[in-house]
Amino acid sequence: MPVHKGNIPCSKDLQRWSHLRDIKMPEINADVDLLIGTNVPQALEPWEVVHAANGGPYAIKTILGWTVNGPLRGDNQISDQCLQPDITVNRISVARLDELWENQLKVDFPENLQDEQPGQSREDKRFIESVSESAKLIDGHYSIGLPVRQKYLKMPNNKSVAEQRALSLKRRLNKDPSFCSDYIAFMTKMLADGYAERVPAEHLTRRDGRVWYLPHHGVYHPKKKKLRVVYDCGATFQGTSLNSQLFQGPDLTNLLVGVLTRFRKEPVALMADIEAMFHQVRVPAEDSDLLRFLWWPDGDCSQELVEYRMMVHLFGATSSPSCACFALRKCAEDNQRYFNPMAVNAVLHHFYVDDCLVSVGSEEEAVYLCQELSALCAKGGFKLTKWISNRRTVLAAIPQEERAKEVRDLDLDNDSLPVERALGVRWCVESDSFKFKIILKSHPLTRRGILSVISSIYDPLGFLAPVVLSAKKILQDLCRRRLGWDDPLPSSVVGEWMAWLEDLHDLENWEVNRCLKPVDCGRLVSAQLHHFADASEEGFGTVTYLLLHDNNGRTHSAFVMGKARVAPLKLVTIPRMELTAAVMASRMDKLWRKELQMDLEESAFWTDSTSVLKYIKNETSRFKIFIANRVSEILKTSNVSQWRYVNTSNNPADLASRGVKVQSFLKTDVWLCGPDFLQEPEYRWPDNPEILESSLFGDPEVKAVAVNTAQVEQVSPVEKLIGYFSSWFNLKRAVGWLLKFKTLLLSLVRHRKLLRENLSKLDLSTDQLEKRLQVQMEGAKAQVPKDVLSLEDMVTAELNIIRFCQKIRFPEELSCLKKGECVRRTSHLYKLNPILDGDLIRVGGRLSRAAMPLEAKHPVILAKDQHISNLILADVHQETGHGGRNHMLSHLRQKYWIPGACVAIRKVLTKCVICRKLSASSGQQKMADLPHNRITPDEPPFSRVGLDCFGPFEVKRGRTVIKRYGLIFTCLAIRAIHLEVLSSLDTDSFINGFRRFIARRGQVLEIRSDNGTNFVGAERELRQATENLNHNLINDVLLRKGVKWVFNPPAASHHGGSWERLIRSVRRVLNSVCKTQILDEESLATVFCEVEAIVNSRPITKASTDPQDLEALTPNHLLLLKSRPLLPPGLFKEEDVYSRRRWRQVQYMSDLFWKRWVKEYLPGLQERQKWNSVKRNFVSGDLVVLVDDMAPRNTWITGRIVDTVLDKNGL
Repeated sequence: MPVHKGNIPCSKDLQRWSHLRDIKMPEINADVDLLIGTNVPQALEPWEVVHAANGGPYAIKTILGWTVNGPLRGDNQISDQCLQPDITVNRISVARLDELWENQLKVDFPENLQDEQPGQSREDKRFIESVSESAKLIDGHYSIGLPVRQKYLKMPNNKSVAEQRALSLKRRLNKDPSFCSDYIAFMTKMLADGYAERVPAEHLTRRDGRVWYLPHHGVYHPKKKKLRVVYDCGATFQGTSLNSQLFQGPDLTNLLVGVLTRFRKEPVALMADIEAMFHQVRVPAEDSDLLRFLWWPDGDCSQELVEYRMMVHLFGATSSPSCACFALRKCAEDNQRYFNPMAVNAVLHHFYVDDCLVSVGSEEEAVYLCQELSALCAKGGFKLTKWISNRRTVLAAIPQEERAKEVRDLDLDNDSLPVERALGVRWCVESDSFKFKIILKSHPLTRRGILSVISSIYDPLGFLAPVVLSAKKILQDLCRRRLGWDDPLPSSVVGEWMAWLEDLHDLENWEVNRCLKPVDCGRLVSAQLHHFADASEEGFGTVTYLLLHDNNGRTHSAFVMGKARVAPLKLVTIPRMELTAAVMASRMDKLWRKELQMDLEESAFWTDSTSVLKYIKNETSRFKIFIANRVSEILKTSNVSQWRYVNTSNNPADLASRGVKVQSFLKTDVWLCGPDFLQEPEYRWPDNPEILESSLFGDPEVKAVAVNTAQVEQVSPVEKLIGYFSSWFNLKRAVGWLLKFKTLLLSLVRHRKLLRENLSKLDLSTDQLEKRLQVQMEGAKAQVPKDVLSLEDMVTAELNIIRFCQKIRFPEELSCLKKGECVRRTSHLYKLNPILDGDLIRVGGRLSRAAMPLEAKHPVILAKDQHISNLILADVHQETGHGGRNHMLSHLRQKYWIPGACVAIRKVLTKCVICRKLSASSGQQKMADLPHNRITPDEPPFSRVGLDCFGPFEVKRGRTVIKRYGLIFTCLAIRAIHLEVLSSLDTDSFINGFRRFIARRGQVLEIRSDNGTNFVGAERELRQATENLNHNLINDVLLRKGVKWVFNPPAASHHGGSWERLIRSVRRVLNSVCKTQILDEESLATVFCEVEAIVNSRPITKASTDPQDLEALTPNHLLLLKSRPLLPPGLFKEEDVYSRRRWRQVQYMSDLFWKRWVKEYLPGLQERQKWNSVKRNFVSGDLVVLVDDMAPRNTWITGRIVDTVLDKNGL
C-alpha cells in the first residue's frame, strides 16, 4: 500500500474537528511498518467511540489506544497523484517506557518519596473538606459522597458509548466461555452483595445532568486466575469523563518500605486483607446515578441491556483509593477510645491500602490483636480475611473461614506452612524468611528488554542491590553507546547479559530473616542505626543496619535497607560522588527514624572517604555550591561527631558502589550482617585518621580566597610616551624633545653646582648667597639657545625608544649577549643569531659579507606584540603608499626585523581605513527566497512581468538614419519574453508600446521595473531619456488598465535579475545583426519578432539525451497554444487530447505544461547559485562606502547608515 508518514494523523489534524480536540495523540516520527488485520479482534475491539460530526472522521479507543478513521484532512487537500485515493492510517498510541522508569525510580529513590513529599494542594484540601462533610456511618458502613469538582455538576448523556462498549463485551463473552462464566459470576456476586442495584423505574428518566454511564471490562490478576471487573471512569464523551470531574485526593497510604520494615520488628507476624475494601465504602443515593452501567439480567446476553448503578466506590475511579483510605482511618479515629491502642496503631500505620502487615512480641499478643483488629475494622464495615501467621498457635485461634485459603484446610500439626507474598515480597511462612524466586519472561535482547528485566526484579528493601547494580551498569553502557531502545545488542554485551541472567537462578536458595531480632533475643536495651556510604567510578550506594543490644549483653546487627545506583554519565569526581552517597545515607537516617517507630540512640554514619569527613568537619572554608549544598543537608540531620571513618575492606557499601556477581555475593555475609566490628564494644570501633586534622588547602572544591595587594612601581617617562602616541614620527619627536630637555636640565644642575662652589668661597651670608645664586642662574637660563630638533636628535630618540623596548621584551637575551654568551635554544631569537651592537640587539644572520648598508645587513630586532612595532608598521604602510604585505615586508627589513611580521602586517592592513575603502568587497547577504509572483502556477502568461528598455538601434528611413529603441517584457513565471519597438523614449511612445503588448498578450496584473534612473540600458542617451518619462501619465494609464507597477529599490539591480539576464540574450542576437548593417523599420520589427521566438524556444528545464523522454520544457509550449487572455473554465483530462473540440485539446496541453512546470522547472530553482551564507546585517551607525559604478573607486562617498529594512527572514 502506498502509505507514508504524511498520511499519519497528528494532534494538529484533530484540532480541525471540534469533536476530536480532546483526544491526545502522541507525536511519533516513524514510518508505517505494521498493519493489524481483523484476525486480531482483541486489538481492534472498541472500548470507546467518538462519533463522526459534520462529515468529519470518527475515533475509536482500543486496548492499544486511540485510532482515527475517515476524511481526516477534508476535501480541500488535493493529492499530487490524481488517481491515488485518500488514505488515512490509524495512529496507535503505543505504551511508552514511562511506567517502567517510574516504577524503577520508586524502587531506587524511596527516601526521596518521604523526604520530598509535597504538602497538600488546594485540590487536596478541597477533597478533604468534601469527604469530611459527606462521611457518615450508615448501617455499619461509611458513606462518602463523590468528591466532584463542581457543586452543580451537569454531565452529557453518554449512554451510546456504554452501549457500544457493551456490544463489544458481548462479542468477547460469546467467544470465550471461561471468561464469560467468570464475568457473570463476578457481576452476580456484586449484585447479590448489594454493591450494585438495578436503577429504579422512577429514576430512569432523570435528566438533571447527574447521570453517567460507565463502560466496564474484565481484568485477570497477573499472578492468579481471578477476574476483577474494572469500570472505565476515564471514558471520554464530548470532552469530559467521570474521572476528569472528580478530585483524586491526597495519597493517604503509608510508605510501602515503612510498612514492610515494621512488619520485621517483632518475632510473631500477622498478615490479613480487607475483603473488597473499595466496595465497603458506600456512595450516597444522590451520587449513585453517576455510577450507572449496563448489564444483561442474570448475565443472559440474549436479553435487552438493563441499567444498573453502583452503590459503592468502585475500581477505576480516580478518587476511590483516597476515599477508601480516608474511611479506614476515620474508622480507627472514631473508635480509638473503645479499642486497644495497639489495634488503632495497626490500622493507622500497618496497612498498605487493603493489606495489613503487623508483628508483635508474643503469641498471646498476636491472638489478642487479631481479635481487636477484626472488631475495630468491623465497626466501619471492613472485614479482615485471609489471616496468616508464622505461629501455628495463632493460626489455630483464628476461625477457619477467616484464614488465608492456603492455610484454611491445613493440618497445623503436620503440614508445612506455605509461601505467601508480603506486599509483593516472597515470605516463606514456615522458615519465617524472605526468599527470591526469579521468573524471567522472554524479553528481546535490546535496551528496552534489559530495562524490562531489571524493573521486573521486585526488591523494595534492596536485599539484592549489589547484584542488580551489575545489570544497571550494562544498561548504562548501552546508553553511553547511544543505542536505540530497540537496537540489537552488541555481541560482547549479549554474552555479559546472558551470564548475568543465568546466575540469577542461584539466588532462589538464598534467604533473609524476616525478623530484625535474633531468635534468642532478650529484652532490648538499646537500638542504633548504622549507615555505610561509598562511591566508585562505577556507582555509589548506601546500606543501613539496625544494631541491637539486649539485657543479656548480646549484640546483633540486622540489615534494614540497601541502595545502589550507577554513576552519572556525566563525569563527576570521586569526592563528589562520595559526598552524594553520604547525603543518601543522611536521608536514609531521616526516613528510618520516622518509619521504624522505636526508641533509637544517636545514629552512626560511616564512610571511607577522608575528603567527605573533611568537608563535614570543616567550619572555616567556603566550598563550591555543589559541596556546600550537600554538606548543609547532611548537617541538618546529623552532627559532625556522628560521622566516622571505616576502611574500604570493612565497608559493606563498597559492594553497592561497584556491583558484585551472584556467586561472590552468596559467599559473603558482610552485606546482610555488616562488618564484624559492629559486634564489638564501641571503644574497639575504628578511629578517625589523623589526616582529618590537615588543612583543605589546594582542594579544588574550596573556593579560592582573593587577596588584594598594592605595589608602587616607578614608570619610565619613555614608557608613558610610547603608550600615548599613535604615530611613529610623533613619538620620536616627543622623545627627542624629552632628551633635549633632560640634557638642558643636567647642564643647568651642573652649572648651579659650580656657581655654588665658587660663591661659597666668598664671605657671604646664606641669604646673600642664595640671592646671588638665583640671579646668576636666571642669567644662565636666558642664555639657553632657542633650538629646534635636528636629525641627530631624532636618531638618538629612535635608538633610545628601541633600546628601552628591547630591555623590556628581551631581558634574558640581552643579559646573555652582554656576558658574551649565545642566547638559549628556547629563545625565539635563536635562529636569527642575534648580536649586540652597543646596547641594541640586531640580527646576526648570514649576510655580514654582503655589500649592503649596515642597517639592512643587521636590522634591529623588535617584538611583534609591542606598540612601537605597530607604529613602525603603520609608518612603513604610509611610506609605501598603502602597499601590500610583501611590499611592506621588504621595506621594513631594510632597518627592522620583527619575528612574525606577516601577522602584524595583516592586522595593520585590516585596520587601515583607506585600504579597506579601496579593497573591501561590497556588502552581500544570503539570497532571499523566490517571490510569490515567480512560483505561482496556473496563471495566464505575462500576468506578472518585468519591464526594461534597451537600445538604441539605427534604422534607415529614406536617406536619413534615425534611432529606434527596444522594450522588453519578461514573464516572471514561465520566463517568456515579448519585444516591442519604440520610436522614441518619450512617454507617449512607451504607452503605445505598452498598449500593443496588452492587446497581443492579454491583461497584466503586475509590472516590475528598475527605479527610473537605473534602467539597464547602458547608453547615456537611453538613461537620460528614461529619466524624463512622465511617470504620472503612465501611472494613470496603468490604473485604468488595472495594472500595478512596482519599482525596485534604487541601486538594487539584483531585484531585476530575472529580466536583466534575458536582456543580455536579446542584445547578443540583435547586436550581431544590427551592428553589421543598418535595417529599415520593417526589418527591425521582423528581427524583433524572430529574436522573441528564438529566446522563447530556449529550454527552461534540463534536456535529456534519452529519446524516450519528453522534450525539454520551453516558454513556447504554452505561448503558441494560447488563444485569448483568459482561460475558459472546466475540468480537463487525458481523453481531451483526442477530442474533436480543438479548444479542449489545447486546454489539456496547457494543463500539461503547468504540471511539468511545477514538477520539472520549479525544483530547478531550489539551489542558490550565489550568496549562499548568512552575513552580518548592516545596522544603524555602520560606516560604509557607497558603491558608484559610474565613478572611480577612490572617489566613492563615505556614509553612515541611518536605518535598515529587513526582509521576513530578518536579513
